[in-house]
Amino acid sequence: MWCARFFKTRSLAAKFVATGKARVNGTRVAKAAFLVKAGDMITFPLGDRIRVVEVTGFVEKRGSATIAATLYADHSPPPSPKEGKASAAHNPRPDAAPDSRDRARLRRLKSQG
Repeated sequence: MWCARFFKTRSLAAKFVATGKARVNGTRVAKAAFLVKAGDMITFPLGDRIRVVEVTGFVEKRGSATIAATLYADHSPPPSPKEGKASAAHNPRPDAAPDSRDRARLRRLKSQG
């Protein structure tokens, strides 16, 4: 999940799997060391959506986002029209650090008192 860039760090991915929210082929997984193979379906919540991805490949080390996109086939249900608008505007991943837009909003809120 880390190599495929669903999570920013390996430790965040491991902590997420340890919560028991991830499923491989419908079976709940609680250990990050769970062995997956090509063709396995991984289901997990990410943000406000449920992600369903099929493992299609592996790499020796984490690469670019372009390479990461070749590691899985996304079978997630499309977002509802309401979610689609929110996602298009700004919907950071739950494990992401604040970006410049978020930091600017925080500064404005703090300055307002």
